[in-house]
Amino acid sequence: MSDINKPDIEKPSYACKGIVKPSEKVQRLIKGLGLQKHPEGDSDEPILTIKEADFPQERKLSLLKNYSTLIHYLFTCDAPMGRFHVNRSRTIHILQKGRGRYVLIYPDGRLKTFVVDLNTDRCEVERWVVPGGVYKASFLLPLDDVNGESADDHLLISEIVVPGFDFEDHKFMPSKKVLENLVGTEKACQLEWLLGKN
Repeated sequence: MSDINKPDIEKPSYACKGIVKPSEKVQRLIKGLGLQKHPEGDSDEPILTIKEADFPQERKLSLLKNYSTLIHYLFTCDAPMGRFHVNRSRTIHILQKGRGRYVLIYPDGRLKTFVVDLNTDRCEVERWVVPGGVYKASFLLPLDDVNGESADDHLLISEIVVPGFDFEDHKFMPSKKVLENLVGTEKACQLEWLLGKN
């Protein structure tokens, strides 16, 4: 986990560089997994996701909520970020492939940020848990540190939400003011782009 003051919390620049369409390889991944657009990304750049069937069980916590839900989501060059949001339930994350960065804001204002990648030699993270009530945002990083952004860049994550996911338990960070109240004005200015276009 790294300090939020490091200069690597920068908005991806795929669009500025004209990288606006995923490569054929990434498009095959999207098609193969049957992924669909989802509103968690920026309103103009939704990430791709699919909610799989809730894990089977004999009884439910309530008539409307299952014990757990498995969700997959994918960031690509044309959908490189997921804006700040919070879930009521604990969420277990598992990196499937690709590379990205997570930014967490705890209710007491603490910030954590870390790179997710399969390269554990560099102390990057493959699995992590976000407790309920913690805001999280994430964004795509280049697969190749030397050459930078490309149409091949992607980040595929699986989430297990416990108890099961429900849109009523999920909300986006509503404003920069909420962000400022949590982390202060200076850090809020640095992170404001992760609010997306509400």
